Amino acid sequence: MRGRLLRLTWSALAWDLGIAVAMIAIGLGALYWRVHRFDGAIWAAGTAYGVDPELLRAMIWRESRFDPGALGKAGEIGLMQVTPGAAAEWAAAESRSRPTRQELLDPKTNTRAGAWYIGRAIRRWSGRPDPVPFALAEYNAGLSNADRWARNATNALEFRERIGYPTTRKYVDDILARYRGGASGGSGRNSGKTEAR
Repeated sequence: MRGRLLRLTWSALAWDLGIAVAMIAIGLGALYWRVHRFDGAIWAAGTAYGVDPELLRAMIWRESRFDPGALGKAGEIGLMQVTPGAAAEWAAAESRSRPTRQELLDPKTNTRAGAWYIGRAIRRWSGRPDPVPFALAEYNAGLSNADRWARNATNALEFRERIGYPTTRKYVDDILARYRGGASGGSGRNSGKTEAR
């Protein structure tokens, strides 16, 4: 009797362990799918505008957690939380019609608009040894704020300390940690300039 009970206990334990392993595998698969299902759009947008796709991935993680239907409180839309104003600037630069809200919910359109915007910001700050923190602050808080914080800042660390909005400082820090630390699936090698066309 004791042997039979022991076998039943081990059988139940093995069954529970199997279920736990399956649930973990399903969870990890869902996480991988959530983070990587837009790889094609991210790569295409990064290639089109000369922005490292890993930077775009880190931004998307911070902006929307890879939710293409994300809507911000200030009217931001989609994966990269593109504002209608930024979308209009992108459309004018690309000689295309201004995208509708529905079009901005499309991951390809949204990622292209966001990549163009951050690429333009990186080019604007390309005279700095590390333009990415400056460009991220501009993406989050606007050019006039980034300009004000950059005045008299001789490097990215000094610039970071001058960022006047705690939420923007955290935004820049979060994205740089993922981008340079590899937490978004990146290699962690991105410690210098990223090219932007």
